[in-house]
Amino acid sequence: MMKKLLSLLLAGVMVFGGATAVRADEGYELALITDVGTIDDKSFNQGSWEGLEAYAKDNDITCKYYKPAEKSDAACLTSIDLAVKGGAKVIVTPGFLFEYPVLEAQDKYPDVKFIIIDAAPTDPNEGQRIEKNVESIFYAEEQAGYLAGYAAVAEGYTKLGFMGGIAVPAVIRYGYGFIQGADAAAKELGVEEVSMKYTYVGNFDATPENNAKAAAWYNEGTEVIFACGGAVGNSVMKAAETSGGKVIGVDVDQSVESDTVITSAMKNLGDSVYNTVKSYYDGTFEGGKSVTLTAADNGILLPMETSKFEKFDQATYDKLFEGLVDGSIKVENDTVAASATEVPTEIVKVELIQ
Repeated sequence: MMKKLLSLLLAGVMVFGGATAVRADEGYELALITDVGTIDDKSFNQGSWEGLEAYAKDNDITCKYYKPAEKSDAACLTSIDLAVKGGAKVIVTPGFLFEYPVLEAQDKYPDVKFIIIDAAPTDPNEGQRIEKNVESIFYAEEQAGYLAGYAAVAEGYTKLGFMGGIAVPAVIRYGYGFIQGADAAAKELGVEEVSMKYTYVGNFDATPENNAKAAAWYNEGTEVIFACGGAVGNSVMKAAETSGGKVIGVDVDQSVESDTVITSAMKNLGDSVYNTVKSYYDGTFEGGKSVTLTAADNGILLPMETSKFEKFDQATYDKLFEGLVDGSIKVENDTVAASATEVPTEIVKVELIQ
């Protein structure tokens, strides 16, 4: 009898231990739906999750993430349904895959608040429609790309590479900014020649093909590649490690991923998610609109504390950042050109590789 009682008590402890963050009658108040990836992808999903989780921990609120079973509107909507059934009051959806799912969900769940990152609720035929329970957050990726491009040339690199994932607006903005920053540095520092290989690999995955392409670039003389495509960065880092090349990370600080990462063109994902969730609880949530976070909003940055620069210093970075904030440095976004080779430059020569 005592053994049976002890077993029951231990079982009760195990159940409670697995649910210390939430009571069964409450559910999870905050939720994030990943864009098929995971919350430890060292990129977009992780940055968004860290902001949500930080707010939850700071305010003793429950949170949970959901991963769609596949890359489809139906799977994303199913995950949203599960989050709402699980008690979610605020749902964060990072990435363009949620354009249509959130369009549907904003009507289906008018009492739930949605924070959609790098996208807006969109019908492929009728365009965008953002209801009052949705806030859409974009970033000035071109500014982050500009800082990375400037830093690369200031550091002494003249043979650059840009390896994007899929040619969606955010990736294009990063790339075009990278070109403009490199060109600005070359002009200001008197660098006569800068070349850049430029491509979109067509996915956001770590694949042998992406690794082989990056390795080929390094072997052909490319010194540093801006890896702008989620797990594509893992392929580029692997190639850099065996080829002696360098990498610029994206979205979050990827310095811990590889010694080859000299810096990362970051979006302040964590802070923007944290602050928008906070606005829900303090009654200042402004739905029905999209916002673009710039340097002036502390929306983009390079992580200077962890960057491996030898020549590009904090004072130069601060001057550039202030120029972005006050508008004295203007960076064109993805609308400036139909192709990377058409982005206006004076020094940088871009080679588009299909």
